[in-house]
Amino acid sequence: MNWNEHQRIQLESLIVEHGFAHASQYIIENTRSTIRLTKDGAADYVSSCESRVGGDPDLPSQVKWPMTSDGIPMTFLAQLHLREVTDYDESSPLPANGMLYFFVGIDEPAYNIEHRVLVVPEDQLGSAERRISPEVTALEGSYNGFRVIASPSLEPPNYAYVDYEQIENETVGYEEYEDLSFAISGAGKGEVARLFGYPMGQHDDSEYEAALMLLTGANYSYSKTEALKHLIAHFAGDETKAKQEIQDTLMLLELESDQEIGFCWWDAGVLQFFIRKEDLLAGRFDRTYCSLYSS
Repeated sequence: MNWNEHQRIQLESLIVEHGFAHASQYIIENTRSTIRLTKDGAADYVSSCESRVGGDPDLPSQVKWPMTSDGIPMTFLAQLHLREVTDYDESSPLPANGMLYFFVGIDEPAYNIEHRVLVVPEDQLGSAERRISPEVTALEGSYNGFRVIASPSLEPPNYAYVDYEQIENETVGYEEYEDLSFAISGAGKGEVARLFGYPMGQHDDSEYEAALMLLTGANYSYSKTEALKHLIAHFAGDETKAKQEIQDTLMLLELESDQEIGFCWWDAGVLQFFIRKEDLLAGRFDRTYCSLYSS
């Protein structure tokens, strides 16, 4: 997604205001566009097809409830009305309309989690109505539904992704950079999910893990070097292509633990969905990767 001129001016102003003029080029080049989803009250299910996290989905009659490979109903996580999510950004890689649904199976282990991402075109939503979650789904829990509203935001590199040598000098360090990051992102109370941006975590390798599985079917061995080797081999020795694929692996959705909803990903972590840019542009939401990060 491209920034608008207002966002760029605001970003440059905040960088100077917080004392990071020395790292201005680095921050600007590495800041990503994100979409933040914030709770907007408990779901009342009066209006169908609103963007929602938790609770029950609004599904068209022809859409079957996703099942795990063991025949267990997956747990519904979120539905996003794409018109609400993309109407402020003509360059968004997401479809301009329709509904995007997220379901998950058992969240163990923390990698290659069984899940399903569904997209339903706008013209098929006419028959959509509340579908009550089966009594026992994969996560065996009961989750409260909340309406969510989408807002555009920017996000500079986080703890795992930032180049400390670029941002630190004799007067400012990571603590001050964190203050700048909050000012840039505008993250606020009630935020429950993000689309795109930087994955939360301790290491900058989430895209390596996702790209490796999506392209080769291999599990990540917690070595970026080894993952890159596998990807280079997959592309017949083309290192440039392999690195580009990692760069083009996007975090489609990051869903936080939330006490009101009832989501708790291990020790209050986050659930993350990834997609290749090529698949996103082609609407191939059947080719996604799901993992979990918890400190």
